[in-house]
Amino acid sequence: MLMADMNSHLDGQIRDGRHHMQVRVYYEDTDFTGIVYHANYLRFLERGRTNHLRLLGADHRALFEQTEQETPGFAFVVRKMTLDFRKPARMDDILDVITSADEVKGASITLKQTIRRGEETLMDALVQVAFVSGGRARPIPKPLRLAMQADSGGSPT
Repeated sequence: MLMADMNSHLDGQIRDGRHHMQVRVYYEDTDFTGIVYHANYLRFLERGRTNHLRLLGADHRALFEQTEQETPGFAFVVRKMTLDFRKPARMDDILDVITSADEVKGASITLKQTIRRGEETLMDALVQVAFVSGGRARPIPKPLRLAMQADSGGSPT
């Protein structure tokens, strides 16, 4: 069995077109009151986006190597985030980070993300990620754009 196969459960899973990844809240994630420090939600969301792409087949190393040849100096950057904090998470909670593509354009992807504890929604986020090179927006590599569109039910652009 390949190491990647042995660790695939760490990446979560895609169900009904949405990526689900569980995160346990550790002491280090909390503030002095025992609730998750607000900035740590961004780390949970980032892990969700990263693993979502991985499960869509966007092997980060291979994608980065291929893209670096086609578009030297590229980067994925968060362009905009809208965050709605509803309820706090606490130490030892098991959270479900849910990620789905909302809109896929030529140079950007907008993702819907939700953090839940069981059936309770703790936070909603709308995250726009842009693909840039040389300080300018560039078209997202076609294999990744097509995988995201297929996941969101959108049509190729």
